[in-house]
Amino acid sequence: MDDLSAQDLNGKLNATYPGKVVRKDLTARIKEGANVPIYVLEYLLGMYCATDDEATIEEGVSRVKKILAENYVRPDEAEKVKSRVKELGRYTVIDRVTAKLNEKADRYELELMNLGVTGVEVDAGTIRQNEKLLAGGIWCILGLEYDAGHKPTPFLLGSLKPIQMPSTDMDELRSGRAAFSRTEWLDALLRSVGMEPTVFAESVKWHLLARMIPLVENNYNAVELGPRSTGKSHVYKEISPNSILISGGQTTVANLFYNMARRQVGLVGLWDVVAFDEVAGIHFKDNDGIQIMKDYMNSGSFARGKAEITATASMVFVGNINQSVESLVKTSHLLAPFPPAMIDTAFFDRVHAYIPGWEIPKFRPESFTTQYGFIVDYLAEWVRELRKVSFADAIDAHFRLGNNLNQRDVRAVRKTTSGLLKLLHPDGQCGKEDVRDALVYALGVRRRVKEQLKKIGGMEFYDVHFSYLDLETLEEHFVTLPEQSSGALIPEGPLQAGHAHAVSPSDGGMLGLYRVELQTTPGSGKLVRTGTASASAVRDAVNIAFNYFKANSSRVSGSIHPDGSDYLLHLVDVQGNGAPEYISLALLISLCSAALGKPLQPQLVLLGQMTLGGTISPVENLAASLQLALDAGGRRVLLPMSSAADLATVPPELFSKFQVTFYSDPVDAVFKALGVQ
Repeated sequence: MDDLSAQDLNGKLNATYPGKVVRKDLTARIKEGANVPIYVLEYLLGMYCATDDEATIEEGVSRVKKILAENYVRPDEAEKVKSRVKELGRYTVIDRVTAKLNEKADRYELELMNLGVTGVEVDAGTIRQNEKLLAGGIWCILGLEYDAGHKPTPFLLGSLKPIQMPSTDMDELRSGRAAFSRTEWLDALLRSVGMEPTVFAESVKWHLLARMIPLVENNYNAVELGPRSTGKSHVYKEISPNSILISGGQTTVANLFYNMARRQVGLVGLWDVVAFDEVAGIHFKDNDGIQIMKDYMNSGSFARGKAEITATASMVFVGNINQSVESLVKTSHLLAPFPPAMIDTAFFDRVHAYIPGWEIPKFRPESFTTQYGFIVDYLAEWVRELRKVSFADAIDAHFRLGNNLNQRDVRAVRKTTSGLLKLLHPDGQCGKEDVRDALVYALGVRRRVKEQLKKIGGMEFYDVHFSYLDLETLEEHFVTLPEQSSGALIPEGPLQAGHAHAVSPSDGGMLGLYRVELQTTPGSGKLVRTGTASASAVRDAVNIAFNYFKANSSRVSGSIHPDGSDYLLHLVDVQGNGAPEYISLALLISLCSAALGKPLQPQLVLLGQMTLGGTISPVENLAASLQLALDAGGRRVLLPMSSAADLATVPPELFSKFQVTFYSDPVDAVFKALGVQ
């Protein structure tokens, strides 16, 4: 969008929503001098600067600066403000206010965070109208009075006004939406949260928009992990007075869900969004915290004592990925930054969307807009109103979801699609292509969750090939993820002679991919081990393979002379799972490959286990082993004949991805791995 287009959008916004928009660079100008959330500043700017008249804007900015200078309480000037209240008898302040019940005195009391004043009595009616005072607090404009003899504090509450717009006209919002194209409306939304859409690619705009879905959709669970300085927590901390950001990660069941002593619902009952910053530090002091969170994320309810509590708050988890995404995709999973207690398939299966924070560029000065956008408090109120409706059925008019989606997948995709459509088309007027774009995005962010579940939980989550069917053309479209095609662990071309890939359970029970790298040098038949091959856990497997090789090499080829070479063995634990439990067959094949100078067939994965006597054991957990081989980039697989009976446990669509060769004994496996008939 060029400067002329930007001016056109500015004009449209001012004409269509007079008094509801503000120039965003004004917010930046004032925020530098006041450490208050953006919605507080824009509440004041909306009162004095909601216009495109330059003279009025400058006058309004001066007035807002004066109000903040005189009334906003800076912690280092708290004593000065207290003195003003005492000397003047009544004074207006802007501060973050929390409330608590003083059971001994049977009254509610306020604490003014920056002013450092506690024990200010407040009536129960004010608490009922502003329950968030009891859970985290809210920013308010307060009229304070002073009575020297009053206990426990001489400061009295004259008036309290939360910094929020009093009402939102949804009819005005819906009727005004028709004046904008979808691109214009998306740009207006991004500018409303302070971003300049013209510097971002289209895909990045959708990621930035997706951050707002938890504000507009009830009980929506989202994850975003990525590099630092990409604004992951910005929306939840600065933009909406209806969301709360828990920094540091440590919390309690009583604080988050329900305080049984006070019989009081926690944060999930009082806020629209509860966001956790820095997921690596999430820690519940209660042993049952994660379990209660799982219950809540699944159904929007949880049991505490005899009570079944329901709430609508969305849960958001944001944090940093310190490794490269390519490395994590190849060797681990993209949920690795979460604490070990939360690495649980039941927990993550309840996540509706995984926003790829690594695709959002680090913010630079030009990332922030100087154009017009909605006053964030107005934006926060109308997205909150849209929580009362659902657009989840918009999919059904044009599309059907593919058969790889289970019930949880369908629910997640519908909720994400509904949230995107509510944000982009609050009037409900969306065409087939609008629905398609939202649906494709929703399928992608849910598939990203499922791909990680597959890595953590194995074959239970093998069905990740998400698709949708166009009801008009009956054509099926599959949705892919950029990071899933970012390079396989097993390269496409032939390996060096003596190199092989095998899938085996680790000594910790996890299936893993292992690479055998074996070289020969002139010598006297010694075996030198490095890497995982030197671990005591694989000593027996290495000895079995080497002794079988020396005893049976003549059956493979008369040109192999085991005592005329030394063998340098390096075993690579590709995925970091620990030492392999079954690796002797792969070692034997590598020894023969190196001795003959003949490489294995390309993209071949070896499965199976042998004994010193040459007995072949069937593959444990065959389906999961094949799935891991496929994900690693394998296209050929060598299977023992004893596993043929287990093929019924393998989904046909998975089995069809491989060129499968069966072997009957170790020497037969060597011939077939080398492509010798």
